[in-house]
Parts: sequence; C-alpha cells; structure tokens
Amino acid sequence: MMNQRALRNKIRHATHSDEHETVTHLLEANPLSKRARDQVLKDARLLVTHCRADKTSSGTLDAFLLEFGLSNAEGVALMCLAEALLRVPDALTADRLIAEKIQAGNWNLHRGKSESLFVNASTWGLMLTGQLVMLDREITQNTDHWVRRLTATLGEPVIRAAVMQAMKIMGGQYVLGRTIAEGLRRGHKNNDVETRFSFDMLGEGARTEASAAQYLQAYGDAIDEIGNHSSADPSVFSANGVSVKLSALHPRYYFAQHSAVMLELLPRIKRLCMQAKHYNIGLSIDAEEAYRLDISLDIFQALAKDTDLSHWQGLGFVLQAYQKRAPNIAKWLISLAKDTNRRIMVRLVKGAYWDAEIKHAQELGLDSYPVFTRKAHTDLSYQYCAGILLDAQDHIYPQFATHNAYTATMILKLAGEREFEFQRLHGMGHILYDQLKTQQHKTAGQQSLAIRVYAPIGSHRDLLPYLVRRLLENGANSSFVNRFLDHQTPVEELLGDTKEQVTQSYPYQHKMIVNPDQIFLAAGENRKNALGLDLDSPIETECLLRTIKQTGSLLSHPIVDGQDVRGDLHPAYNPANQRELIGYDSKVDQTSIVTALESAHRTQPVWNALGHHARADLLDRVADLIERDCPRLIGVIAIEGGRTLPDGLSEVREAIDFCRYYSLQARSLPAQGLQGLGVFLCISPWNFPLAIFVGQIAAIAFTGSTGTAQIINRQLAARSGGPIPFIAETGGQNCMIVDSTALPEQVVDDVIASAFQSAGQRCSALRVLFIQTDIADNTLEMLAGAMASLKAGDPRLLCSDLGPVIDNGARTELQKHIDRMHKEATFIASVALEDQCADGSFIPPHVFEIRSLDQLTEEVFGPVLHVIRYSSDQLGEVIQQINDTGYGLTLGIHSRIQAFTETVFRNTIAGNTY
Repeated sequence: MMNQRALRNKIRHATHSDEHETVTHLLEANPLSKRARDQVLKDARLLVTHCRADKTSSGTLDAFLLEFGLSNAEGVALMCLAEALLRVPDALTADRLIAEKIQAGNWNLHRGKSESLFVNASTWGLMLTGQLVMLDREITQNTDHWVRRLTATLGEPVIRAAVMQAMKIMGGQYVLGRTIAEGLRRGHKNNDVETRFSFDMLGEGARTEASAAQYLQAYGDAIDEIGNHSSADPSVFSANGVSVKLSALHPRYYFAQHSAVMLELLPRIKRLCMQAKHYNIGLSIDAEEAYRLDISLDIFQALAKDTDLSHWQGLGFVLQAYQKRAPNIAKWLISLAKDTNRRIMVRLVKGAYWDAEIKHAQELGLDSYPVFTRKAHTDLSYQYCAGILLDAQDHIYPQFATHNAYTATMILKLAGEREFEFQRLHGMGHILYDQLKTQQHKTAGQQSLAIRVYAPIGSHRDLLPYLVRRLLENGANSSFVNRFLDHQTPVEELLGDTKEQVTQSYPYQHKMIVNPDQIFLAAGENRKNALGLDLDSPIETECLLRTIKQTGSLLSHPIVDGQDVRGDLHPAYNPANQRELIGYDSKVDQTSIVTALESAHRTQPVWNALGHHARADLLDRVADLIERDCPRLIGVIAIEGGRTLPDGLSEVREAIDFCRYYSLQARSLPAQGLQGLGVFLCISPWNFPLAIFVGQIAAIAFTGSTGTAQIINRQLAARSGGPIPFIAETGGQNCMIVDSTALPEQVVDDVIASAFQSAGQRCSALRVLFIQTDIADNTLEMLAGAMASLKAGDPRLLCSDLGPVIDNGARTELQKHIDRMHKEATFIASVALEDQCADGSFIPPHVFEIRSLDQLTEEVFGPVLHVIRYSSDQLGEVIQQINDTGYGLTLGIHSRIQAFTETVFRNTIAGNTY
C-alpha cells in the first residue's frame, strides 16, 4: 500500500475525478464473484419477503415513508411543517404555515391505509385539520376570514395546538431523547440488552463562538453521562459512544481558515477525545459536506498521531461511499492506523448530502462532481470499500450503516467470520434487523449480530435539519427504504445485483446530470457555464496563490485605434495597503476621446457589415481567453480593486457569462435584415472593473449612481436633434424581508454574503433587512456573533473574508454615515479590524437598527446594513416603504410560506427577487 502522503495526494486529485474511470476501476475490483452475488441477491429477496410478512415488528419511520414519501404532495407538506413549525414563535405565522401546508395535500387518500397506528392517527388528525382550514393563497396573508370560521367550530388555538403536538410526536419518533440521560433510558427500554448506541447532539453548525462553546459543553456532558453509565471495563468497540460534528465546534470550519481551525478547533476536539479515552468509549467524527473533507483529514491525522491519545482505540471516522474519493480514503485510514498502532473505527455510510453536493458543484462551475451521479455507483463503491475495510481487521473496526436488505446481506457474505457491526438510525430499520437476528439464531454456530443505533439527542426544534436530511435521503422514489414495505412493489423490482445495475447504465455518468460546465447546454441554452476554481482544494488554491503572488507591476493606459495612448503617468496604490505601489496609470484626454468616437463612427459600417453572428463568434473567443487567464485576472482584481479571492473569482466568471450570454442572444436573432444602431458610449464603474466593463461592451449600457444617471438623462434630453438611446443600471436600497418561519442560520449566512461581500460595493448588495420582531433578537444576536469571526485583511490571502473599499474618499463618506447612524440609530454589531488594516482603506462592516426606511436618504455604497423590525400584520406597510424609495434593483425573501413569498413578489417593484 502507498504511504500516507501519496494517498493524500490521490485523494486530493480524485476530488473531481472522471466518473467513468472511477466506476470502471470499481467494477474490475469487485470483491464478490458472480456466484456469491447471486446468493446475496437470493438472501436479500428472502429477507424482504420475511420482513413484509412480519406483523410483530414495527418501524415508525419505515411506515411513515411508505405512506408519505417525497413523491406526493402530502409528504412534501409534512416535511415543510416538520422543518419549520416548531421554531415559529408567533401564533399568526404558525397559523398561516399550517393552513398553507395542510391545504397542499389530499389527506383523505391516506386515511387508514397504513399498518402503523402512529401513521393512521396522524393522517386522521391532519385530514380533520385540512377539512377545517379551507384556504386559498390570496387570503393566507389575511387570516380574518378563516380565523372567524375556525373560532366558530373548534377555534384556531385548538387547531394550532393539535398540529404542533402532531409535529412533536412525529419528532419524538426520530429523536431518542432530549438529554443523554433520557436517551439512555429510552434506548435500553426499547431495544435488547446487546444493542449499542452512538449518540449525536442535534443542531446546525455553529455560526458563533458562543454557539461553538455550547456545543463543546454539550458534547463533554454527553461523554461524561455515557461514561458514567458504562459497564465496568468494557471493550471500546462494544461500549456506547458519541458522534461529533466538527462544524459544531468552530464557526469557521472551512479550508480557507485552515490555520485558525488547526489552532482553535483541534484542541477542542482533542479535549473531547481525552474525555472519551478516560471512559474508554468511542468518539466518531461525523462526515459532513465534501468541501470540508480535506481539513477534516488533517484534524483526524493530528488526533491519530497525538501521543496523549495513544493506547485508546476509540477514535472513529465516518466514510461516505458516494464520494468518488472514498476508496482512497479507506486505504489512507488503514495506512494511518498502521503507522499509529491503532485500530480505527470506520463507519461506512452512503451519504446524506447528495442534492447539496450536486448543486454546490454546479453553482461554482467545477469541472466535475465530488459524488457519483448514479445511486448504483454509490452502492458499488460501498461494496468495494466494505471489502477493503474488512480485509484490514488488525487496523480497522468496520461499522456498516445501512437500511438496505441487499447491502446488509452483501456485508454478511463479505464478512464471513470477521468482526464488524451494523448501524441503523433510531426510528428506522427495526424490522430489517429483527429479521436478520431471527435468521441468524436459526443458523447454528454463528456469532451474535452486533448492532449499534445512531441516536439523535436534542430538543424537537433541533430535530428540523436532521429530519429533513433523513427524509431527503430516504424518501425519494428510488430509495429502498421508501419502497421496502410496499407490497405493491415486487421484490424482484426492489432488489437487483449491483454490478449488473451499473453495467446496464452506460455511459456511467448520468446523462441528466452533466458536468457543471455543460448545465446550460443541457437546459437548452447553447452556451457553456463559466469554469470555476475549487477554493477548498489544496491543489487548485496552491496554483492560484502562486499565480497571484507573481502579479507584477500594473500599467494602465488608453488604447485608441489599437495604439497605446500614454499621457502623464500617475502612481497607483493597493487599497488594502496604500504604502504599496502597484503600478501606474495615465488618464485619457478630451482629444483622445473625440478621436476614439470619430474612429468608431467611421468604422461602424464595416463592423455592422460583419453581422451579429460573426460578432457573436468574437464574444465567444473573448470568453475563452478570459477563462484561460482567470487566475491572473483574479490577482489583478485583488491588488487593484481590493476584492477577496472568492469575489474576484465570481467577477471573472460573471464576465465570461456576460460574453457567452450575449453571444447566445445575438445568435438567436435572424441572420439578415437587422442593422446596428450606431456608436454607443459605455460608462463602466470602478466596483466591477472587469465584469461590468466587459458586460457593458457586450450588451451596451451605463452603470453607476442614480444621481449620475439622472444628470446624463437631462443632458441628453436638452440637446437638439433626434433622441439618443440611454440604457442605465443603477443601485438602490436593496432589501430583504424575513418572516419567523425562516431558519436563522440561513438568514445569517445570506445576510453576511449579500451585505458584506465585495465590501458592500455592489449595486445589488443588501442595504436594509426587514425582520419579523418575533425572531429579531435571536437572529441579530447570531449575526453579531458571526460577524465577530470575520477577518478583514489583504484580499490576496485565502483567509481574508473582507477587503477594503476602493479608496480613502469612499472610506471617508462611509465613515460619515456610520457616525451619523451611531447618533440616530441603534448600534447592533461591527467587525473589529486588526492592525494590518491600518494602512488600507478598510471600513469595518456595521449593522444598525433604524425605525423606518425614510431615514436613509441615499444609497450607502459600502458594508453597512440597516435593520428594521416589523410585526406579522405589517407586511403591507413594509412593501409600501420599499416601493416608496423609488429604487427597484433586487429584493430578497426568507420564508417557508409560499403565499408570503408570492405576496411580496407581486406587490414590490424590484427587478430581481430571490
């Protein structure tokens, strides 16, 4: 086997590896013969048949998914209710949410259909509610009509209380306990004495240091509770354990913050490992999104090599089979275990973030996906990784998490007499594993089947993200769990040989999931998506940083008729460090401007004669050249415009997309009969020196302040002669409206991105946040805590979250507004600047609470956010305030109520609503 360094390089290179190549290798390395696979398939089908015939066992989530999967409106409605209802603090919004989601389904279709008493009871209650709450989308924002109707029958508090209770009951089926103590009691009561548990503390990843400290304390208390209830001197592999999410222990658990994570997060997880070692119990580091993998391997390696943790075999890793890197990670774990004299616990899972991984790669324009595009490929990878792990008995304790009959029987066939354990989620898999145990007891000489339950612990409101992941993972039409107990689905259709399923689907990459650069082509648009860079990849970021470091002295000057026009040179300085000379620029004089216009006028007929299809070819060529030089352009944007690396990358990709989009528009026009309008003057802003400059030339236009646009418009109107077309894009008071159904973590993430990226110097940047009073305090507290972890600094560094504003003039104007807000508004939070920012034109992001939108008389073009609270019955007033500004560029909405979103969308004057 290769050494750890070589394996880590293979893992990094395999992040976006070719799926065809990876699957071909897995097929060739399949550990089971055809005869063995046939026996596995036969055993799996027999197992399902026995499970369907078993009337003594029950599985709550199994039954729920059978009746309410994601394939019907009722299942989606229930998911939305469960995800949001328990965190909504005010009655009015809760009533609106209940009304909309209950009305979305035909509950009568599910009445009495399930064999589960729990599911049938839920159906009757929801059907009753659906009959009482008869609403359409127009009146869900005005509850007077249905409130009166409900009050005349049972009254809306009764309905609300009933549905809330139903959601809590449903949540209770999937959360083992609100505390570890309760979880231990319930777990041992409802399972046989041999069942083991891995407890997980529910909740989203930390956004603040305070939240991270709370999670750290909760995990520590959980380890103490588990350890104190452990039997005397147990094997670490048979003892109860805990699963830890690293994102819960640090608010900046990202590759870009590698140094801070290793300095701050590593001691926290080591502290928990030391506690687990003290009690000789296991601690597994849970798998999260693929972009966090590399840094998680660094942390895991540091823990494995830490001499303070030697002689403890409880360190565990969760391996996701749907990642194309999984086989190499398995080999790396074995190598690490050998080098550190460990037997590492490895929980093999299929993966729970597939949808998010696909969308993330598409959004970033990556060259491929980190996960397989077909479920059968994930199953094949799982089978291959299982064989690798089982073959390393001295160094790996394999833990196989599955609710799939074929996978379970495949593991039994592969394992033989070797040691391993199965894992299942609490609330799922009862029937499957009860049957496996029953069959095993009938087979003489076999060892007892070891089963561990992955058990969520926490309040019902913390259940929400976990429950949605489970439903998305298991509720799809193709899911085994969703069809497991469905007698209408033939067993032969439910189960098939994995290798045959893979080979029957060719080409191996799913034809409906093309690589990210092809997504527009797949959608019917004849253009490529701009290629991105993976800033979470050590390989790609190393190349990018090397190119940026080589960015030399800049020279900017006008070009007229293809010739350099150099006047007096003026020094240019880095806005992040105004002592650093970055180059020189010369201004264009009036004579050169006139020459350029006259030249353009003379050659316009020749340019026009080329035809717009030929001009489209040129735009495509420009896009390709910009894409080729992407790293170098990011460096120029960082040093000249003060943009961070993610912002610079987004700008380059936007410029590419502009060219390809307008090229596509040109090609859609008739080849003959159209003429150009003549020479256009494009006035581009400084805040997007590449993207908008390129976009304007490709489309014709002006971007700038509203005041400047009005001056130009008046001057054009005052001149004699025919009208001159004037196309302008201006900024404004861009707003976001948040109601109490919104998830605070998502709101905080989006607010920071929209208000503070590019130092707030974007026309579309968020300026005003309208937030429902009921959730304002908690959300703003979280926002303040998240801002405290942001880092302003040299934008050429990957760890810099915030760059400077463009120059000292902009900083002075923004500081005047901040000073004014300190007098007229309520200060909420700001980002502290470190000493390294002293020589740059940095403005720390600020948040203020104001009374009304009319306190802002003009756009504040920088990282200053204004917050306005509103009550749930004041939405009309909020919309009126927004419309009265006279601006209408963008608008954001955070709500789980579709009628709320549609009401805002229909009644606000905004060009882009998101």
